[in-house]
Amino acid sequence: MHTDIVDLRQFYSTRLGQLAVQSIVTALETVWPRLPEERLVGLGYAVPFLERFGEGTERTFAFMPAGQGAVNWPAGAKSLTALVFDEELPLPDASIDRVLMVHSLEFAENPVETLKEIWRVLAPGGRLVIVAPNRRGLWARLEHTPFGSGRPYSRGQLTRLLREANFTPGAFAEALLFPPSERGFMVRPWRSFEAVGRRLWPAFSGATVVEAQKRLYQGLPVAARASRRVFVPVLSPQGVPTTRMPVSLDKQAFRD
Repeated sequence: MHTDIVDLRQFYSTRLGQLAVQSIVTALETVWPRLPEERLVGLGYAVPFLERFGEGTERTFAFMPAGQGAVNWPAGAKSLTALVFDEELPLPDASIDRVLMVHSLEFAENPVETLKEIWRVLAPGGRLVIVAPNRRGLWARLEHTPFGSGRPYSRGQLTRLLREANFTPGAFAEALLFPPSERGFMVRPWRSFEAVGRRLWPAFSGATVVEAQKRLYQGLPVAARASRRVFVPVLSPQGVPTTRMPVSLDKQAFRD
């Protein structure tokens, strides 16, 4: 089950959430080669990071899973947000240069199918960047942050998953090396925790960041996959069922 959009937005508005953003941004910068005029899509809840890495792109979209919910982004401008099903993205083949997954892979019903769908929309040589909870880290064991929900991953699991979906894993980085505590005496030295943690306990980071590249193979014909989701607007009138029989059937029954 996805973390609700209200809970995600509320977490990233707190002091702990803002520090988490800074830690993840530092990790992302080490695996994020700049691409001129790239087309960027954030999948999940990537808004705090799209604001940082979306500058200079040709276009940027924030795709949010239907199970999570969506918010308008960016504030005070035309919305670039779309509510999607992560196995059927509303994009043509080879139309995107980079996809950033945050609070997405750990909630996917079928991670391999989700990654294959991302492979489809990425251009040749396109890049995928994943931020996922680390199964060894303390953040994945506590439920007061979004990183304590969903399915955490180890480096080996991410590598195998990416290769199964025809991606070549590249650089890895660690984030959230400070304790997930909101107490002042634990939060104030967070930079020191980050610096020391990258040297002494990187395997126990709260989140793993991995960058992968789309692999190209000879295409093989496959059967088209039928959609498994039908979206119905919540406020759409559904009508009222009736027990009254059609007139023609009433008359027939009367004759019998």
